[in-house]
Amino acid sequence: MAQQKGKDGGLRGLVIGMIVFVVAVGVLFTVLSSKSNDHAATPSSVVKANGYGIAFNNSGKPQVDIWEDFQCPICQRFESINHAYIESLARGNKVKVVFHPLSFIGAESVLAANAAACAADQGKFLDYHYSLYLNQGTENSGHITNSWLEGLAASVGITSSKFTKCVENGNYAGWVKNIAADGAAKNVNATPTVLVNGKELDRNTQYMDPAAFQAALVAAGA
Repeated sequence: MAQQKGKDGGLRGLVIGMIVFVVAVGVLFTVLSSKSNDHAATPSSVVKANGYGIAFNNSGKPQVDIWEDFQCPICQRFESINHAYIESLARGNKVKVVFHPLSFIGAESVLAANAAACAADQGKFLDYHYSLYLNQGTENSGHITNSWLEGLAASVGITSSKFTKCVENGNYAGWVKNIAADGAAKNVNATPTVLVNGKELDRNTQYMDPAAFQAALVAAGA
């Protein structure tokens, strides 16, 4: 019985944590610009029709949109639980998966999102995406720097000088703002947020339960 109580307490703590984060994100979201810049440089596989997200299997069905912030601890938990399944969909040739890296939490989120876009140009977005979460630090602690992002890239096999220049020059900072503007227009006010064919999954029952998460996608045709 004590074990069950502890489990329930942990679940309540997770739900409360998600609610608090949603509120905080909502406050930060109000200061973001709602205007996008069509002239901003964009990484590979990005089109405005996808909300500027990094897409895999662009003609696939169903469409899964994942809105996330690389500094978000709940996003890290979501990733740790569902990583293998989501990556299998993205690496397959059937389901369209679109990643939308947001920058709610601050400047370090912008640096991480920009670096992820630079990794996409090297064909390494999924590897880098996973590594960012695997090595997540404390929010806005100075953990994420350009040199750290470059070192992380080397660990997933990115050694191109183009990547280094892309990170240090902030090539995709404008694109990061476009992701934020598109999210604002769509009233995405929490991370993670997952849409399947435009309909949001239930964050209270499906996000952190891998069986329920997979069942929702299978029901949609995944």
